[in-house]
Amino acid sequence: QVQLVESGGGLVQAGGSLRLSCAASGRTFSSYIMAWFRQVPGKEREFVAAISGSTSTTYYADSVKGRFTISRDNAKSTVYLQMSSLKPEDTAVYYCAAKERGVPTVQYTYKYWGQGTQVTVSS
Repeated sequence: QVQLVESGGGLVQAGGSLRLSCAASGRTFSSYIMAWFRQVPGKEREFVAAISGSTSTTYYADSVKGRFTISRDNAKSTVYLQMSSLKPEDTAVYYCAAKERGVPTVQYTYKYWGQGTQVTVSS
């Protein structure tokens, strides 16, 4: 069983930056594929970024490429999402997710989810 706890959300002005953190429990964190998804009320949850466990290969949605950076610290069992040049359309609840294998960008195969953290970008 893996538990995920997100932190770092908040209110920021357009153009600003935030860093989200996701702390994971469990001994095999380094082997998990970790990802961030986001959801706006009334819309489907969407993929934001993912990072593989073995090679730390990163994957990004086109909408955040060049602005967001996903990284992991296996010693701290934590994954981060550094968000820069934020736009009002980035406003959403951001969720951390983990799984042991599979395609990193495929949402429905993620087994473990955090409770979410709100990010609000004002214009």
